Amino acid sequence: MPSAEPTKRLAVAVALTAVILVGEIIGGIWAGSLALLSDAAHVFMDVFALSLSLGALLLARLPADDRRTFGWHRAEVFAALINGLTLFAVAAFIFVEGVGRLIEPTPIKGVGLLIIAAVGLVANAAVALLLRRHIGSDINLRGAFLHVIGDALASAAVVVGAVVVIVTGWYVVDAVLALAIGALLVWGAGRVVRDAVRILLEGTPPGVKPRDVAGALADLDGVTSVHDLHVWALCSHITNLSAHLVVCGGLSDDVRRAAEETLATRFRIRHTTLQLEEESCSPGSEEFLCRNLEH
Repeated sequence: MPSAEPTKRLAVAVALTAVILVGEIIGGIWAGSLALLSDAAHVFMDVFALSLSLGALLLARLPADDRRTFGWHRAEVFAALINGLTLFAVAAFIFVEGVGRLIEPTPIKGVGLLIIAAVGLVANAAVALLLRRHIGSDINLRGAFLHVIGDALASAAVVVGAVVVIVTGWYVVDAVLALAIGALLVWGAGRVVRDAVRILLEGTPPGVKPRDVAGALADLDGVTSVHDLHVWALCSHITNLSAHLVVCGGLSDDVRRAAEETLATRFRIRHTTLQLEEESCSPGSEEFLCRNLEH
């Protein structure tokens, strides 16, 4: 079950992002800035994405039952996938708007835009710091974090654009920075979608090599062979493994304990299903001699 801390941090992030949204809508209308109103649309997508992520974390805390023996852990993966796809949609919107402004630059009230964008940048940075601690272990929070980073980059670009407009009156800089932000969002969205799809297709988690896992199990005393080994992720923080171990007769309990300890300490795999198949394996048997010659 996920800890309560990420949930609390994400709830605060949703609230702060909603405040940014309201502020940018009001500020955009007041300053007459299409750029700021466009960024408000981006922030609206982030409010949706963060709320979706928060809902997934709450669902993951629900207990397993007869219909869902693994509980709701996969909900976070679906939320991450939706977050990644919405990032693609936001990037497409930025590309269309950016090209349009390259062709026909939009006048901007620089001073008002600078003040509002600076406040938005500080608020987005605060939200990003709230989420940063947990992005390495949770794909769902990573997707939410990337949304916030996209907002912070957009705010920073608006700040830079406002300064350039105030100093030079060159409106095209707004479009150039927007296209750069769109490219960064596509890169981030690609990683989130890739990881989510890998989990949904029960691919091997990153950092785990089945050949190394099989080799570590085969090296245990009493194990003569390993077969039907499968490693997959239930969600971003739970890795499952199933395998058949052929063991010397009478050593099953010792081998199971050693295998579980090896998997937990070396590979951080604690959810395992190990089927042990006993065979005759006396010191004089052919199987015993062959295994010792191989190792």
